[in-house]
Amino acid sequence: MTMLDELAQQGAAIRRMVDVNRAAWDALRGLADNVSYAMIGARGTSDNAARYAQYVWGGRNRLAVGLAAPSLFGPYASPPSLRNALVVGISQSGQSPDLLEVMGEGSRQGRPTLAITNDPTSPLAESADTVIDLAAGPERAVAATKTYSAQLAAVAACSLAFAGRDTSELTDLPLGEALEAASAAVEPASVLASSERCIVLGRGFHHATAFEWALKLQELTYLLAQPFSAADFLHGPVAVVERGIPVLMVATTGPTFEEMASLATRLRRAGAHVVVITDGEGVEADRTIRIPQVEPWLSPIVAAPAIQRFSHALAVARRLDPDAPRGLTKVTKTR
Repeated sequence: MTMLDELAQQGAAIRRMVDVNRAAWDALRGLADNVSYAMIGARGTSDNAARYAQYVWGGRNRLAVGLAAPSLFGPYASPPSLRNALVVGISQSGQSPDLLEVMGEGSRQGRPTLAITNDPTSPLAESADTVIDLAAGPERAVAATKTYSAQLAAVAACSLAFAGRDTSELTDLPLGEALEAASAAVEPASVLASSERCIVLGRGFHHATAFEWALKLQELTYLLAQPFSAADFLHGPVAVVERGIPVLMVATTGPTFEEMASLATRLRRAGAHVVVITDGEGVEADRTIRIPQVEPWLSPIVAAPAIQRFSHALAVARRLDPDAPRGLTKVTKTR
């Protein structure tokens, strides 16, 4: 099965994930009221789902969220205190030893543990008190598509469950429309065919989207793609902007929209070639990719197909095989 095949399955995967985990949603209701923070262990694409959780669980559930430094739990054997923490592992395969060490330490310290994985029989799932089965089905393409979207949706569903709300509202997202909109990413991607580097910017909930977009570009197109929070970018890295440099941005409606639109204008005037994913109006860009408008906190879920389709199209434009990126395998085990 190709990356495009699996990309097209995202809507069905998310609806299935919400449905099959009803018992888990019940188990999570009110859990955030009994912990002070969440510590998440993740790698690669799953790390970007964890970045999304930082904003969603922080902004909607008032839960501080930290990303674990797995080497402290493994090679350094100096794990931090997890007092009052919910310990979470996010992994498509549920097999990486470093994430198992994070979860194991959570259990040793008597903390509640939660696994979000596409394999409910994996070692990660077996180590957790509560398991969210992504239920995305086998994902054979090396680059994650439907599992990433399902992870984002699982994070969003956890937020609803923590607050005692009905998770089924996620099945109303315009996922079919998002997949159709993703096809508009093909032409803007081809413009970057001869580029060797680019900048990727997002803010707030789309901090995760910027990092995932950059990761997809690096693994599929070998482009040196550097992601930034748009705020951090202005604190120094903006100096690298010169005429012709590609800047990819995610600017969707919500509290950060005006700031992102203003930055797009500034970068264009500095000579950058700006490509914007947006659901709003009035963003100056050389190329615009439109996605469905949803509540700001859910926007990364409907933006995911666009960044995936863009990255796939750019790989093809660069005469690379997006289904066989060099040096990568589907399951990566680190410690």
